Amino acid sequence: MDRAEQALRTEEIVTAAIAGDERAFATLTQRYRRELHVHCYRMLASFDEAEDAVQETFLNAWRGRSRFDGGAQFRAWLYRIATNVCLDMMRRSSRRPAGPGSPAEVPWIQPYPDALLDQAAPADEQPEAAVIRRETISLAFLAALQVLPPRQRAALIARDVLGWPASETAAALGTSIAAANSALQRARTTMRSHLSPERSEWSARQPSAAERELLDQFIDAHERLDTEAAVALAARDLRITMPPFPVCLDGADSIRPLMAEATAMGDWRVLPTAANRMPAAAGYLRRPRDSEFRAFKLDVMRIEAGVIAEITVFNADLFPALGLPPVL
Repeated sequence: MDRAEQALRTEEIVTAAIAGDERAFATLTQRYRRELHVHCYRMLASFDEAEDAVQETFLNAWRGRSRFDGGAQFRAWLYRIATNVCLDMMRRSSRRPAGPGSPAEVPWIQPYPDALLDQAAPADEQPEAAVIRRETISLAFLAALQVLPPRQRAALIARDVLGWPASETAAALGTSIAAANSALQRARTTMRSHLSPERSEWSARQPSAAERELLDQFIDAHERLDTEAAVALAARDLRITMPPFPVCLDGADSIRPLMAEATAMGDWRVLPTAANRMPAAAGYLRRPRDSEFRAFKLDVMRIEAGVIAEITVFNADLFPALGLPPVL
């Protein structure tokens, strides 16, 4: 099916969905579900809350389908609804980071499995593919986003991530173009105070071969409970955080008490995986008198200059989304 035929087919499905065809509506929502989930995840920094937001988006779209005038793309219409659902969720929660926006200060932050990010990226050169390639999905970027007030956060994501024009951003936010631009400029200023001023560094990328090798070495050291080997892989100014707990450990030597604690807990098996376009290690613990290794934690790593610069430690709640078993 060529582009023209595909566009015609999509238009037919949209027309049927707006007319009340539940099957056509389900076809459309399934087509955009994953990328909308990624969008809501950017807004909320929570994998689970993003799922709730997507469900509410589809419910609102179905109930309000008569308001879709056909003048805009159905996909863009869903994005506007999703954005406002997230804004409402943020206003209801009224939560803000406890500090300047690292994972340690954002207790609700969760990882996003790379395997699911891959599902959001179409194989061809559709506009959707460009949005996924421009994704700003690293944990540092997400944590910094949480510092922004809701409207500024939405404006920055709309303009700098989704590439919306000022007029469409203003319409989605229910404000003037001048107000939307002002929110964007304030958001950019705040983000630059937390992240590199180089825009290209805001985006995560697929782990390189060297980073995957470093991950393998980390896994080997963890399974052997080799403290010195683990310390040798880390930057001198290593930072370890453990959301949702307000734990922030600095320095490579902070690994030593953690490895001692891990040794006392039992035996470990660790599997390589990836989240937020970063290498990650899924840890399974076999406690004394237990016969199985059970899902315990996920270490997501930021690697710089060939060493581990940061480790964000999560619980095992999202192992199913990572495609990982509960026990080994």
